[in-house]
Order: sequence, then structure tokens, then C-alpha cells
Amino acid sequence: MAGTSGSLFGRELLESGYGPHFHAYYYKQWASYRMDYHRHDSTEIMYLMNGSCIVDVRADAGNEERYTLKKGELILLDAGVPHRLIVGEGTVCRMLNVEFSWAPLSPGDESAPSIGMLAREEPALAELLQMPFDSLVLPDPEEVLHTLKSLVLELDRQQGGQNVMVRLLFAELLLRLARLRREQLHSSRQHAQHYVRAAIEYLHQNYDRGIQVKEIAAAVNLHPGYLHRLFKQHTGRTLTDYLNNLRMDKAKMLLAGSLIPVADIADYVGIASRQYFHLLFRKYSGCTPTEYRESAESDSWKKEKK
Repeated sequence: MAGTSGSLFGRELLESGYGPHFHAYYYKQWASYRMDYHRHDSTEIMYLMNGSCIVDVRADAGNEERYTLKKGELILLDAGVPHRLIVGEGTVCRMLNVEFSWAPLSPGDESAPSIGMLAREEPALAELLQMPFDSLVLPDPEEVLHTLKSLVLELDRQQGGQNVMVRLLFAELLLRLARLRREQLHSSRQHAQHYVRAAIEYLHQNYDRGIQVKEIAAAVNLHPGYLHRLFKQHTGRTLTDYLNNLRMDKAKMLLAGSLIPVADIADYVGIASRQYFHLLFRKYSGCTPTEYRESAESDSWKKEKK
């Protein structure tokens, strides 16, 4: 992440008194345009008012992300992040851009809250400032656009200077962005939980046959690698580990509560190799299937004696 004074993510923003310093703010209509990669020492908001465009971003790790923006979406770019704008042949888009960095407030300046003060009062803003990103795309129900327009109009009136209204409008802008980000994360978590629940349901309904991660992913309509990451993130376990544990729990139930021969239990829990079943059972249970059955029978006999 960019380590410039224009970044959203400097710790000093939360600890000391800082306010915005505006570098540029303008409306611009683009048609059939391809921009070179470039970067700013400031944070940039690009708001798409009409049309569509592409924004390419080069992250710190060297990865490139391509975002296709449409009307009513904005992209927030942290300082120092290389990016470029592409407007396709025969395509027109109209944008509102604001670029800003941070400046220390004068001692005793209480005309409007500092960024740190706002973050202490608004948890969503504190979260935004402590969850670094190179770029962030947000949909807007026109609340941000209204605030952006008002901020740019006030900046024009002040000829780039600042008054209480500029700082209050900027504070409102940050709060709206932070709350949109929180809503986006909440929605994303809900979707992730849906996919994880669907995968778990599939495992519980199909553990008795040989299944692979790609089959589970296809059942929930996700790429196998993405499902694997989601599942590990939300359960703390891999899909394979969860499936193996589920199979061993079912094996224990059958060993303790049925007369199915030990040699056949592996087939009931979807493991083709009896040798592999014995290895897994010992790994997850600390004993062999035969030892587990004998222990269960012994416990049952003791209870009957009582």
C-alpha cells in the first residue's frame, strides 16, 4: 500500500488532528480514450455519472485488476497506486473526480471535526481507515454523488480554499463512503456464508460416495479454488478435512450402533480403500475401527449391567 501523506491509511490520521487538502476536483467527459498508467500522491475518487469505462489498477504485488464501471459507481484509489482509464471506441463517459491528501490542522482549529475525531465517533469510518486497499469500487444510491457535487461547488466558490462548509461536506463524504463499504462487506459475508452452507449441505448428503472438491464447487456454482478459500476462511478447515471428519463421525455411529461388518464400513462412508479408511480412522479417532467397536460394545454391556 502506498506510504505517502495522501494515503487513507496512515496511523497518524487516527491519532492526530488532520483535515483534507484538495489537489484537484473537476467534471470531465471522455470519449474513445486510452490513458497511460500513472499515479498520484493523493487519494482519488472517480465517480461515473454517465456511460461506462474501464479502470485498470496495478496492485503492490504486481497483480493487475480490471474494473468495468457503469453509471452510479465510483472507484476509490489510494495514493501511489498505478492506474489508467480506458473508454472504449465509440463509448462516452462523464466523470466527477476529486483528489485529496491530508494536512495538519492548526492548533485550536475546531471549525470542523478532524478525521481522527470522526473515526472515533463513527465505527464504520474507523474500519475503513484500518482496512487498507489499493482500490475499491462501490455502488452509490446517489447519496455520495449529491455530497460530491455539493463539495465541488463549495470548493469552486472558495476558489480552492476551505471554510467550515467544505470541511463538513468532506466529513459527510467520508462517512457515506465508509457506510457503503460496511454494507458491501456485510453483503459479501452473507453471500460467502450462503456458499459455505450450501457446500456443507452437499457434503452431508453425499459423503457416502467418492466426491472431489471440483464436484462440490460445481454443485454450488463456484470455482474450486475460490470455494476452497471461502470454506477455509469461514470454518477454519479445508473441504477435505471437513469431509474426512464427517465420514469418521458417521463411521463411529455405524460401528457403535449397527451390526455392519467392520470391513464394510469404509464403503458406507464413501472410502473405496479399506486400508485408507483404517489410516484415516486412526488419525481422527486415535484407535482402529475394531478397537472402537469393541470399546462401544463394552460400554453398552456395562450400562445394561447397571
